[in-house]
Amino acid sequence: MKYLYIIPRTLWKILYFLNFFLGLVILYPFFYILLSKKEWFYTAFRLQKFWARWILYVPGLFAKIKRETPVEKLPSPAVYVANHASYLDIVFNYIAVPDYFVSMGKQEISKAPLFRIFFKEMNILVDRKSNFGAHKAFIRAGLEIDKGHNVFIFPEGGISSSGKLINFKNGAFRLAIDKQVPIIPITYLNNWKLLQNGGFLKVKGGPGISRIIVHAPIPTVGMTENDQVPLRNKVRAVILDDLNNYNNN
Repeated sequence: MKYLYIIPRTLWKILYFLNFFLGLVILYPFFYILLSKKEWFYTAFRLQKFWARWILYVPGLFAKIKRETPVEKLPSPAVYVANHASYLDIVFNYIAVPDYFVSMGKQEISKAPLFRIFFKEMNILVDRKSNFGAHKAFIRAGLEIDKGHNVFIFPEGGISSSGKLINFKNGAFRLAIDKQVPIIPITYLNNWKLLQNGGFLKVKGGPGISRIIVHAPIPTVGMTENDQVPLRNKVRAVILDDLNNYNNN
């Protein structure tokens, strides 16, 4: 019976990726100009938000967001973290987070045609295979917070193909404590069901509503390096509890 879904899922995924690349090609000249000067990065970010809606709305993807803290009361700068089980998570970041943020992404993005322009200056690449590269990215993220910018990190360091939460790495929590800024967890409840990571023909994909929870900020003022692991575990538990509640209902 499951094979009956292969054709519609495949057609939808073709539509999604064609729409993605069409938008990138059309908007690329504008991004190229706006990303050439740091003082234009805020405008480039607003264009990214527009493009995110283009990417999502055309193939029928929408967001239903539960915010535990009103948008106008969200602290800034802050470190945002979220579970990562779909490439849609990256796009929905621009829907879920209202204010300017800098993303941290893996080094492999630098090899992606066109898309790598976003990580040339504006966002931060992390070479997870190199301690020096990871430290360099950490310093850069700290400098962005010093400028008043939010930083977005997926602490799992990879994409789960089953929606299950992977163990968190320490970087995001070390950064938040080092800079004494809040951590704001985000739970993407079902993005993996809308666009699953894995083989193009076999995995799930289709239109629908992304269910998102933006949790209340967790302060780090007064925390030290000794609080890094407890903070990491607390944030992971917040996200895991919501995932379990959603999947069990």
